[in-house]
Amino acid sequence: MASSLPDTMRAVVQTGPGKATVESVPMPKVEHGSALIKLDTSLVHSNVAHIFKADHDMFQLPYPIIPGSFGIGRIAALGPDATTLQEGQLVMVSSLIRARDDPSVNVIRGVFAGFTPESQHLYKTLARSGFFAEYVPAPLENIYRLDETRLLGSPQVGGLGYTTGELVVLSANAIVYASMRSIALQPGERVIVTPATGHYSTAAVDVAVALGARVIAASRSAAGLARLKETYPDAVETVQLTGDIKTDGIALGAFGPVDAIVDVSPPAATGATNFAAALSVLRERGRVTLVGGREDETLPIPYLKAMINNWTIKGSYMYSREDLEGIVRLAEAGLMKLGKRAGHVVHGVYSLDDFLAAIDKAVEMAGPGALVYIKP
Repeated sequence: MASSLPDTMRAVVQTGPGKATVESVPMPKVEHGSALIKLDTSLVHSNVAHIFKADHDMFQLPYPIIPGSFGIGRIAALGPDATTLQEGQLVMVSSLIRARDDPSVNVIRGVFAGFTPESQHLYKTLARSGFFAEYVPAPLENIYRLDETRLLGSPQVGGLGYTTGELVVLSANAIVYASMRSIALQPGERVIVTPATGHYSTAAVDVAVALGARVIAASRSAAGLARLKETYPDAVETVQLTGDIKTDGIALGAFGPVDAIVDVSPPAATGATNFAAALSVLRERGRVTLVGGREDETLPIPYLKAMINNWTIKGSYMYSREDLEGIVRLAEAGLMKLGKRAGHVVHGVYSLDDFLAAIDKAVEMAGPGALVYIKP
């Protein structure tokens, strides 16, 4: 396949905040330690609008770039040092790139170039080419093989019947899976997921249920909570938050002792009371993982109560290769619901030429299980 590759490809080229056009660009080169993926599906999530407009300091990227942060496709060409990957394999590509000479230096392709000279250099050299394109280059360690027969095959012959578009949530699932592994969430434990009706927080509910936990989904969205309860009637309890810590704490504690909290609060939840309400019912030796984007300088953590009860409170940023491999195994085993089985709805499939409409649709339909993607 590599010998038949064209000299150019079509891609969205972004030259500044909110400024981009579809252009013909040179085909990326395949070198040692890398591969070239022909993209089938590129995720468009609601945060893409903020990233595209660079309306936060962390979204300032070294333009020009090709935007887009996650995709699924097939290997089109391999570097000469590849040993087990093969051309034509269905794979997903992680957007988290770590420097090989210092893994503490990392960037998220299409999202975050870091604030240090080292991370900026890493982005410019390895991450400029994002997923809103026909092809994307990737380090070999960022490529994950998918069992196509199992995931896409017909249920009549032992497959799960998914489409590649339904698999694009795996990136979000991996992030929250890593956070749950960091606190050793166990089957049968009761965990509060708060809030529970956004892109990443819905993924947290999906993953927690797959791990065998009993979930209390907490959110202000009655409609979103109703969908979660319909999808997981036996594994999920729901609490519609009021904003009053005492009232919400009583509601969250009504189902029994709470072993863990997964807080997925976005930046918009900065200063919100949901985290304090969840903490108010956390049991002795309870564990907390922070995997959202709140920007509070301080959090409402009761020092004395945390000390007396031996709480563990951990931050969790992105994932390791082991985490992503684990989430793929959960999907391939059928233990974690995806697509229609998880209440996910595809609200739009767009071409590269309609990338702006795809971004607008992702913003419009933001909510639990909403899927929008580009087929280059």
